[in-house]
Amino acid sequence: MTRFCTLPAEDSFHLLNATVPACLVDGLSPSIAPDPDGLVSIDFIISGDRIDAILPGGTADSARPCLDLDGSMVWPCFVDLHTHIDKGHIWPRRRNPDGTRAGALSSTGADRATNWNAEDLRSRMNFSLQSAYAHGTAALRTHIDSSPPQHKITWPVVSEIRDAWAGRIDLQAVCLEPIWGYADIGFGKEIADMMVEHGGIMGAVLNIQDDTDALLDTVIGLAIDRGLELDFHVDEMGDPEAKSFDRIAEALIRNKFGKPVNVGHCCSLAIRPQAEIDHALGLAVDANMRVVSLPMCNMYLQDRPEPGQPPRTPRWRGVTILHEMKARGIPVAISSDNTRDPFYAYGDLDGAEVFTQAVRIAHLDHPVGDWPAAITRTPADTMGLPERGRLKVGGPADMVIFRARSYSEFLSRPQHDRAVMRAGKAIDTNPPDYRVLDGRY
Repeated sequence: MTRFCTLPAEDSFHLLNATVPACLVDGLSPSIAPDPDGLVSIDFIISGDRIDAILPGGTADSARPCLDLDGSMVWPCFVDLHTHIDKGHIWPRRRNPDGTRAGALSSTGADRATNWNAEDLRSRMNFSLQSAYAHGTAALRTHIDSSPPQHKITWPVVSEIRDAWAGRIDLQAVCLEPIWGYADIGFGKEIADMMVEHGGIMGAVLNIQDDTDALLDTVIGLAIDRGLELDFHVDEMGDPEAKSFDRIAEALIRNKFGKPVNVGHCCSLAIRPQAEIDHALGLAVDANMRVVSLPMCNMYLQDRPEPGQPPRTPRWRGVTILHEMKARGIPVAISSDNTRDPFYAYGDLDGAEVFTQAVRIAHLDHPVGDWPAAITRTPADTMGLPERGRLKVGGPADMVIFRARSYSEFLSRPQHDRAVMRAGKAIDTNPPDYRVLDGRY
């Protein structure tokens, strides 16, 4: 793929006249005023693998080699907080029969039991990371199916791949297990110990289930005893009776859990009564919860007709209440979720696509404001990565450079010819060919 610009080959150079979302720049000088869309004009001085200076656009001298971006947008590299790269790219061999969540669960379960050996996982997970890296992602968190016996197969591969990708993508992983699986306390201790061994994060899936409070106390207790973080799948359905979001917050408060906790999906909140929403968000604030929304996958799965029923246009968007959460001070991120598997038939772990589709789906516009932080800075903070998702003096020279000069241009065309800079050098932005997965390359 031909990039629209060629970065200087020298170790030190200037990037002139870049257009940057102000919310993504740390320590922005008061002399650099944002325009009505929250964008600023900036010159960057790059020295080696770091940003040496951030200056008002058009003010840097030309003593060093320079590239005039002529208003092209520059973002920090993306941070994808919620993915499933162990499931990724199984669609060609195991489709979703009807597009429903039930269909996704059954199809994925059948494929997992038949095909998920170490070689298969290694191939698909590496392909996913190669795609994300080429698009400009620097950090990614994936959920890992961890029901027995799969946990013993997958987690050693996760550790291997994390080490292999160190320095390119900061990879974190969460054990994914239905909350009722922790009723087997022996398994609960086993998987919690595996998270210690493999540097993982405790996780569970909650929708509507029995014994929610006791099961949450078990999971949180396992995490507290081992100093582990928590990350939950929550209420991924269109049922107003799904209230595990509230129960998680109450359990975190009850158990005095001291770390921020990430929760994903939270779809049912969007169709609950306003008084319940207000109460739930108040609990979330008290519990120090952070939220990640998966707009593309939730649009795909939610509000489909039941199997055997005729096709019907969906009546709601499936996504959670992003604006309301943000207004209450709850950190909100957006992420890719699944990629070419029965939970989402499409996608390529491209942060620019995630942002563009989220703006359209969830009305993150008029103004766009600081919503670009939802795919960069905010998820980086959730992952505990203070160097990621922002541009700052002394920070890494990791950037994505787009031809687009404004949000109107950015959101109107695929930014397929972007340039990606890592440690001050251009990388190959060609994603891997799908034929690689066929074993043909």
